[in-house]
Amino acid sequence: MNTPWLEIVPLEYREAACAGLAGAFGASATPVLQVVTGGASGALTYRAEASGKAYLLRIETRRTPMRNPHQYACMQIAADAGIAPALHYVEPDAGVAVMDFIAQRPLTDYPGGPQALVEALGGLAARLQRTPAFPPLHEFPKAVERIFGFVRNSRLFVPGLLDPHAAAFERIRAAYRWDESSLVSSHNDSNAQNVLFDGERLWLVDWETSYRNDPLTDVAIMLENFAPTPELERSLVTAWLCDEPDDVLLARLALMRQFTRLYYASLLLSLAAMQPCNVPEAILDAPTPEEFGAAALRGEHSPGSPATLFTLGKICLARFMAGMTAPGFDEALAMSRGVPSRP
Repeated sequence: MNTPWLEIVPLEYREAACAGLAGAFGASATPVLQVVTGGASGALTYRAEASGKAYLLRIETRRTPMRNPHQYACMQIAADAGIAPALHYVEPDAGVAVMDFIAQRPLTDYPGGPQALVEALGGLAARLQRTPAFPPLHEFPKAVERIFGFVRNSRLFVPGLLDPHAAAFERIRAAYRWDESSLVSSHNDSNAQNVLFDGERLWLVDWETSYRNDPLTDVAIMLENFAPTPELERSLVTAWLCDEPDDVLLARLALMRQFTRLYYASLLLSLAAMQPCNVPEAILDAPTPEEFGAAALRGEHSPGSPATLFTLGKICLARFMAGMTAPGFDEALAMSRGVPSRP
């Protein structure tokens, strides 16, 4: 294992890297490796050049009992459908995959601007939901409940501070009928880091959270990340549905957006909670997303640090509670009771 081109790979992952590259290119191949940074999953990623073409070598590092055991099956289904980059080697037990490398361009370069981008995203979500159904994993509301419960029981906040959020979550859950027969293939984390633009089309990457889910989940997450105006929201939903949405679907979508806001808040805060916390937080004041973005541009937030994750989590909590008092939300709760999420 003294191959020079593996020297940039940490020692404990070199055997997995060697197996992946040999499986993709042959045992005698000597690809050129280059570290790729920027992912939030914790996986090791490398650009590998072989025979004049670029590939991505990805190696999992967080292999806990809580990891999604179906992510590679989901990735393969998505790759077969042309939604994820083409796969050339997959070893689920080792957590290794080799796929086409996507040379990214900024999403702001997408031809036609934000309007065309959200229409393309809606179409991408629809294509994913037409693939063979991903394996099931758990009910999304139960997953939100579990991770939010971890945050509530941590020492991040003083006892009782998140009780209003828990009560709000139960109101939504009581109104949102969960229908197993309507579940579809879902990425479940289609944020701006996981949507790539290659200059011609969009791709979805990082399938660690993918499983069979409610059809509104990916749509809600895309709306949160890419559609800052009512006009763009409507365009994305219409492109996904290939029709104008009715009031009942929009009501259920409003509830699903609340689920996803609390999910992301809990995910970010649970990561922050992994660091020692001496004094629990007693207030929930948070900057607006615009204020946070401006501060980040000034270098006031260190990407991925516990403090940054904590602030982002509080921003999501604020958006969740604001959603509960948004105009029309009580009507959306009433309208959604007993109705499944069928496009």
